[in-house]
Amino acid sequence: MPGFELFGDNERKELNDVLENGVLMRYGFDGMRNGHWKAKELEKELESQLKVKHAQLVSSGTAAVSIALAAAGIGAGDEVIMPTFTFVASFEAIMMLGAIPILVDIDDTLTLDIEAVRKAITTKTKAIMPIHMCGSMANLDALKVLCDAHDLLLIEDSSQATGATYKGKPLGSIGDLGCLSLDFVKIITAGEGGAVLTNNEKFYTNADHFSDHGHDHVGTDRGAESHPFLGYNFRISELHAAVGLAQLRRLDEFVSIQKRNYTIIRDALSQVPEVTFRTVPEGGEESYSFLSFFLPDLEVARKVSSAFKEHGIDACFHYYDNNWHYIRKWEHLKDLKTLYPLSEEVREGLKYLQTKTFEQSNHYIGRNISCLIKLSWTVEEVKERALKMVEIIKEICS
Repeated sequence: MPGFELFGDNERKELNDVLENGVLMRYGFDGMRNGHWKAKELEKELESQLKVKHAQLVSSGTAAVSIALAAAGIGAGDEVIMPTFTFVASFEAIMMLGAIPILVDIDDTLTLDIEAVRKAITTKTKAIMPIHMCGSMANLDALKVLCDAHDLLLIEDSSQATGATYKGKPLGSIGDLGCLSLDFVKIITAGEGGAVLTNNEKFYTNADHFSDHGHDHVGTDRGAESHPFLGYNFRISELHAAVGLAQLRRLDEFVSIQKRNYTIIRDALSQVPEVTFRTVPEGGEESYSFLSFFLPDLEVARKVSSAFKEHGIDACFHYYDNNWHYIRKWEHLKDLKTLYPLSEEVREGLKYLQTKTFEQSNHYIGRNISCLIKLSWTVEEVKERALKMVEIIKEICS
């Protein structure tokens, strides 16, 4: 991860197809295309590889989450349960619809703690949204039991875990809806883009229409299409879809390389008594895009993180001190710093963040380091990296 590391001839060929016919928009202009429909091709490829009936390409992963929620009828005043460890886009996408993000603790999977989710369910809860961070997953069976018991939707965000599976099923295909990001630093990149995945015909139709101003996409005359309901512009371009198409066809290749590099480093770190690894739910297989491990305490994790940087071990993240991925530094959310007035429902609904603490999340994130697994490393580079990491950790823990 990310796929841009191995950008090459396949991606250039798909891009050139678009440039040569000159149609950059995914809809319309049928006569000019010479049969080129990159967005449609990528949607079919997503459906095939991720084993879902429907994929709807959109402009970003953030848009995918908002569209998935809207497609399922979630909006003003509704509550969506999500983890404290994610990217800021998760709560942004929820709030865009006037819904309320309810943040709860994570456990040693680095994803939703099941008991914390159970305690957070109220009469306003409409969905549980696990975010499969750093290449691995939430306990989806346990979450599905909760959703079934309380008549809630399960919406997966597998933006950082494309290629991972749970009990043989690709992540993103298991919930009522799944969301992907195809941005520049994801396993499969389109430069910018995202996708909504679902097996539900109604949700798919809603996503298809909503992401294109409410167009129903019936017939071949775009100007004559009707608008069953309001929508917005979350379209992907043919240029982005072309890159994503070439990249998705290489997913197995990418995961294989990541697994090789991940395994070399994990095997080395396994020899250090002070290192333990995140829990992967039974039946799960990671995408191997990150190697996440725990150290004895926050102080040790900070020292190791600093030493890694000093010794050229790049792309290893101590998220406890990160502005983007962990609630601890999300002051703009806690203090509701917006450019426009929020609804009273949202303002009231987020008051809990003024006083709520997340000690369990701190316990795990404070001790965790997540290391990006690069596709471009040679085997010798990975072995050298692993040796340096072991030496640094042993020195600090001695």
